[in-house]
Amino acid sequence: MTFTLPSPLSRPSAEELAALRDAVARVRGERGPALAFGVAALDERLADRGLDGAGLHEIAGASPSWSDDAAATLFAAGIAARFADQPGLNILWALSRFDLYAPGLEQAGLSPDHIFYAQGHDDKDVLALAEDGVRDGALACVIAEVKTIDQTATRRLQLAASEGCTPLLLYRRHRRQGRCPLAEPSLACTRWRIGCLPSTPIAAPGVGRARWSVELVRQRGGPPFSLELEACDDQGRLALPAAARDRATAQDGADLSVAVGRAA
Repeated sequence: MTFTLPSPLSRPSAEELAALRDAVARVRGERGPALAFGVAALDERLADRGLDGAGLHEIAGASPSWSDDAAATLFAAGIAARFADQPGLNILWALSRFDLYAPGLEQAGLSPDHIFYAQGHDDKDVLALAEDGVRDGALACVIAEVKTIDQTATRRLQLAASEGCTPLLLYRRHRRQGRCPLAEPSLACTRWRIGCLPSTPIAAPGVGRARWSVELVRQRGGPPFSLELEACDDQGRLALPAAARDRATAQDGADLSVAVGRAA
């Protein structure tokens, strides 16, 4: 369907605005359902109120450190776990070097019996596996780990995800110190940068629930932002830190972005 936009010097009529809104809603509906995170401070800032279930989403660690690498991996695992939260649904994890720790993935909600692993010789093989996986349409989600990818390849992956109505989580690993993989151009729907923060203090001696810096570097149809969140639980769900929840309650309906902090 084609719409003719009004001249920049004229003011669109109510009918024209309504037609444009209907067109946008129809396109979003055709892309597939969005997966909400279940955290209001996060979902309300996303253009689709969640992750497009038929789109490409990129994830990178905030640094090349092992801790940030693990946080980004578990962030992807938690999302995949919620896409595959029904019996009979599985995900494909494509990579060129198998260094995953299955018990850690399970703690983020992604059970081993929901994962098919595919190992390629290099990034080119991994991208081909991922494209075939999302285009088939039989999987709940596909995760692919690469270091090198150009903008043309991201366009192919986005089209494949749209055609197969399957979400693709592209984990872009660091190639060298001091340069974020997300600095390179991409056609992904969302681009996430995940880093570790000090864990939540607990009353007894020990380690509290991990905290992450969750930064949405770019999204289609919305601004970037940054939040501090508690890491995925065994259902793949993120949460606001307890202190932030208490402040939000005390403010009696105040903007959650103030309680959480660091909104870009």
